[in-house]
Amino acid sequence: MNSAEKRFLYNVSSLTRVTIPKLHRVICGLIVFLVITAAAVLYFTPWMQTAYGTGAVDTLDPKNRTQAISALIDGQIKQWHVREGMQVKAGDPIVTLVDIDAQRLDKLESQLAAAKLENEANETAVANAQNNLARQSALQAQGLVSRKEVEQAQIKLQELKAKAAASVSYINEVSMSLSRQATLTKVAPVDGTIVRLFSGGVSTYVKAGQVLGQFIPANVEKSVRITITGLDAPLVKPGAKARLQFEGWPVFQFSGWPGSAIGTFGGEVVYVEPFANETGAFQVWIKPDESDVPWPKESSARLGSRVKAWVLLEEVKLGYELWRQLNNFPPQQTSQQGTQQTSKKVSTSW
Repeated sequence: MNSAEKRFLYNVSSLTRVTIPKLHRVICGLIVFLVITAAAVLYFTPWMQTAYGTGAVDTLDPKNRTQAISALIDGQIKQWHVREGMQVKAGDPIVTLVDIDAQRLDKLESQLAAAKLENEANETAVANAQNNLARQSALQAQGLVSRKEVEQAQIKLQELKAKAAASVSYINEVSMSLSRQATLTKVAPVDGTIVRLFSGGVSTYVKAGQVLGQFIPANVEKSVRITITGLDAPLVKPGAKARLQFEGWPVFQFSGWPGSAIGTFGGEVVYVEPFANETGAFQVWIKPDESDVPWPKESSARLGSRVKAWVLLEEVKLGYELWRQLNNFPPQQTSQQGTQQTSKKVSTSW
């Protein structure tokens, strides 16, 4: 055996004596275990897909929204009967206005009385013209008057009727002005709260229709209006369940595991607006879920309070959800939507 062969055999025997350190074996085994465990978790763990949106507490009924307190006439503010934050009942006075012309009410009453007298005179003239026309028609039948005289009587009757109609119109106009002057005090239409007053004190000049303040009715049927992206909007349908987080309310939220969330409230999609806003997002209205716990009281969830919402879609595996989020793919369609599309395909094929 030559020297080269001896050196080769020596090197081979040295390699067999080389061992991996115990710490390295433990770390490698731990890494392999974690990889396998993570893969199993991603494959077997369920995850609820959601369409996330933010918005505010609102109401679908327009009569329950914030209402403007407007001036009924041009004039000056005589007296405020309320202040901001004050609770009022239906019919309670809010503000009293006074016309600049202090004698305007008396003038309107005089105009109305004169217009009624004029109308009575016009009605009497119309009755006399009708009698004259009947008399002229009878004389024409006897050959005592010409047809031209009968036609003149008819024309006179029509002129008097038009004049009487004009007087009635003027009476209505004056009565309307008088009625507006008689309602100088603005009253609350329903129970509610005065939230904001814009105009100043007494002697402040205002114009008819000018907003003097804002009023919120009591016992508002609350809803939530949120904004979602155009990627999720096609999958959100009326009747879909949602979880809501109200601003200022303690919460511990898991969007993918709604059953583990603490402090959230149930909701149900009512309406998805069919058009997008200027940013391409869509408005979604959500009402309380009657099968869930009631929403917070008005003192905690007031109109305009900020809200976060997660509309529940389809349950998938956690690994698929991570892959979808990384690729910015839309969520899966719900089983109900898939069934509807399948039925449509079958009906189309037939």
